[in-house]
Amino acid sequence: MTARQWIVIPLFLLFASAQAQHYQSDFPPEEFRDRWNRVFDRIGDNAVALVQGAPSARGFEYPRQTNSFYYLSGIETAHSYLWLDGRDRTVTLFLPPQNERLERGEGKVLSAADVDLVRQLTGVDFVMSTQDMHGDWLRETLGKPAPALYTPFRPAEGYAQSRYEIELANTNIANDYWDGRIPREIRLISLLKTRGPKPYSGPELQVLDLSPVLDELRSIKSEREIALLRRASEIAGYGVMEAIRSTRPGVYEYELDAAARYVFLVNGARLDGYRSITASGTDNINMPHYFRNSRKLESGDLVLMDYAPDYRYYVSDIGRMWPVSGKFTAEQRELLEPILRYRDLLIERIRPGVTPEAILEEAAEAMEAWFAENTFSNPRYASAAREMVENGSGAFSHPVGMAVHDVGTYKGEPLRPGLVFSVDPTLRVAEENLYLRYEDTVVVTATGAENFTDFLPSELDDLEALMREEGVVQKVPAMSE
Repeated sequence: MTARQWIVIPLFLLFASAQAQHYQSDFPPEEFRDRWNRVFDRIGDNAVALVQGAPSARGFEYPRQTNSFYYLSGIETAHSYLWLDGRDRTVTLFLPPQNERLERGEGKVLSAADVDLVRQLTGVDFVMSTQDMHGDWLRETLGKPAPALYTPFRPAEGYAQSRYEIELANTNIANDYWDGRIPREIRLISLLKTRGPKPYSGPELQVLDLSPVLDELRSIKSEREIALLRRASEIAGYGVMEAIRSTRPGVYEYELDAAARYVFLVNGARLDGYRSITASGTDNINMPHYFRNSRKLESGDLVLMDYAPDYRYYVSDIGRMWPVSGKFTAEQRELLEPILRYRDLLIERIRPGVTPEAILEEAAEAMEAWFAENTFSNPRYASAAREMVENGSGAFSHPVGMAVHDVGTYKGEPLRPGLVFSVDPTLRVAEENLYLRYEDTVVVTATGAENFTDFLPSELDDLEALMREEGVVQKVPAMSE
């Protein structure tokens, strides 16, 4: 098999339906019904919930639904709403009316005219037009006394977004004297209160936060979700491998980005999960979310790539480091080896029923045998490796799912099957401006853990061997040359 054949054969055999589809087919109606029932169980039988979908794309960016709305419905149509009524455990999907002019330009999208098809795809009880979703409808549906109304208070993640980054951007907008817009979710809460039932004698409409409920549900991935995360990780790994093959002195960081993105696209990922971190040289690598990707690779540099696709609304998170020259120096090997060994010891010990903190202690104890058998040429390196293990630096990082920094938490409590997170041990040598790390995405299983990205070379000899293969990057001279 040639270096090029893997792009088509091993990846496409796993999912024959990787071609673009008008409507999602990864989740059947019964899985959505299970998710709705879990929402009902948490909000109670005298409460309702409203979840707002994404607005229309501004311009020609690829349309993408927000994560929680897609999680609850699989519907991608912009300006849709989901109404979950805990009083009778029914679900209503509100869709915009059909826009034939838009469909002539962009293609068919699900609308309020597709009642039978939408019910078949999602299993909702009712399909209505957003034109009928007005204040009178809300007041009549809620009745008096009104039940508690839940809606997410936290921002909804869309393409290449995670909640913390959205909240930071919202803060910057709020602090901008000439802007000051309130977030969309806060605007919805305000409208629900002003357009809902008026408190003639009883209390004002109670609007409660649905975000903790949805965060908890999204934290534990189903088998179908795990399959998508595994596939996203496969595509990510093969993309990084192609970037490694394409690495040579004189190539630019953005060309490695292009090599990985090419593999994402030809294997069915229409988007990337987050902007590429393709950094070379110590200054760029030291910026954890470096994005410019504009530097020319030089012999002697290390490259750090942290990049993954958005595959059918599920992402991954992986990072690898390799030498531009094709050979690690003795010092680079000395620093990277303890990271790899520590990572291996951590993943070996991940299992349900044990807290991350306990696993960190177990791995630190196991690393003592490695430290006893290995020495460092520089006391700063020994100190940095020790600090990594003693502090668990980045070892248990963040949840991964529909967003690269996904919602929910898993720290401080026993791990459960279905939790997905990144393992990202990092080593810093401040005196030499060095920041080194490897990152993998794992899922907790019934008996241990599965490393989705274990197939991606990480051992130093294997990375050097991969660099000896030919990559897809081809330098095309400019017309003026």
